[in-house]
Amino acid sequence: MNEKIEELWREVRELSLGSKRSIERLESAPTPLQFHRNFITPNKPCIISNSISHWPSLSLWSHPSYLTQSLSSTTVSLHLTPTGSADSLTPLPSSPSSLCFASAHVQNLPFPEALRLINSSNPSQCVAYAQQQNDCFRSEYDSIVKDCDQHIAWATEAFGLEPEAVNLWIGNKHSSTWFHKDHYENLYAVVTGQKHFLLFPPTDVHRFYIRNYPAATYKYYMETGEFDLELDKPTRYVPWCSVNPFPSPENLEDEISKFPLYFNGPPPFECTVKAGEILYLPSMWFHHVRQSGDDGELTIAVNYWYDMQFDIKYAYFNFLQSIDYRSPTSPMMPEKLCEEIDFGPDDDETR
Repeated sequence: MNEKIEELWREVRELSLGSKRSIERLESAPTPLQFHRNFITPNKPCIISNSISHWPSLSLWSHPSYLTQSLSSTTVSLHLTPTGSADSLTPLPSSPSSLCFASAHVQNLPFPEALRLINSSNPSQCVAYAQQQNDCFRSEYDSIVKDCDQHIAWATEAFGLEPEAVNLWIGNKHSSTWFHKDHYENLYAVVTGQKHFLLFPPTDVHRFYIRNYPAATYKYYMETGEFDLELDKPTRYVPWCSVNPFPSPENLEDEISKFPLYFNGPPPFECTVKAGEILYLPSMWFHHVRQSGDDGELTIAVNYWYDMQFDIKYAYFNFLQSIDYRSPTSPMMPEKLCEEIDFGPDDDETR
């Protein structure tokens, strides 16, 4: 069985995705038929240029003064962490040798104050990231909604429905997003700065050592600038990817020994999405995200979540995920760090 699963990893790349580590690029928007036939149906990502060139946001949002003035009376949800990695694994406060799934502290602030904290982020103290999701662009940032399209027309026609949610992301180079997958078709448009993605197809699910981790939440004290990490009560557990693709040099050998399926398997597909470009990220693809910009530049993006089809491909994925597969060279890791929980459509979210 192990050989068959590893053969699947190779065949998916050879038959559908190609042997290159790069993502296909389109120099203009596809027609709905082309997008559906060439990318949605085969569950294949792509990057589209020259599709949002008409957005006013591409010129306006590079000026913080415009955002501050437009959102001067707006209260937004700001996510705060001590390291810039929210919704990620971190040592338990009471047991540093064990890990928990840590969520950010969420603070409601006037936008000008939120932007000040984002700009002053320091990964050794506090990193601020506007990443509320939950259709936040249309709810919290309605004053600047006019600066972008309400949907991606050719994608909407291809999917046959309007976006379920439209989200705004404002951060800088200090924020990153741990490996995860989403039960949405995702059109991810970068407005300023750049986003750097590592991508893996759903068939590589075993390579991420998904385990159930106890959930915890950061609590931030504005007066002192200090964080506490508290386990959620009542206790709950989150299925999450165990792999950190960028371990520190001193931990690299240990990480490779713990997660050989990831580090010794086929390499990720890598891409950088620049301002004015859209990444089509198909449902169920695993992705890790970092961002960058010039000194002091914000990285801002708008993403459109379209409901995925829970069809035969979803059934195939669940069957594959249910197979108990581990590398013969991998140390024994518990399949569950806690009680059994449901892997439903809302367990994972794109960041």
